[in-house]
Amino acid sequence: MALKCIGTVLCELASGAQYRAFSVSAAAAAIQKMTRVRVVDNSALGNTPYHRPPRVIHVYTKNGVGKVGDRVLLAIKGQKKKALIVGHKMPGPTMTPRFDSNNVVLIEDNGNPTGTRIKVPIPTHLRKMEGDYSKLLAIAQKFV
Repeated sequence: MALKCIGTVLCELASGAQYRAFSVSAAAAAIQKMTRVRVVDNSALGNTPYHRPPRVIHVYTKNGVGKVGDRVLLAIKGQKKKALIVGHKMPGPTMTPRFDSNNVVLIEDNGNPTGTRIKVPIPTHLRKMEGDYSKLLAIAQKFV
């Protein structure tokens, strides 16, 4: 079977049929159900070692995909806790930071953060977003 490739985009078989040499599936979702996340505040629940990483069990958006600033429900140490996404791996719009891990901050039902410090840099565009993030921004130490 003869195979002729033009760059990495299209490959042509001997029969003349063309196919793509890379995956054309939909872009990976930022944070959805069953995504493993990293708790980045200093709350007792998020910092105690446990044999299972925290996982997202619900995303409070219409399409079920969470971006920075969205609320999620986590399963952490056999408990259900709400959290706020403060960074994700997927590239977002231009000039927004992309992180090495999916970061969340644990919050209470009324929106107050559970911890008193956030250990990683927080995106600055959280300041411009709708919603009450003032308490979260107050305990953050670094911004990117």
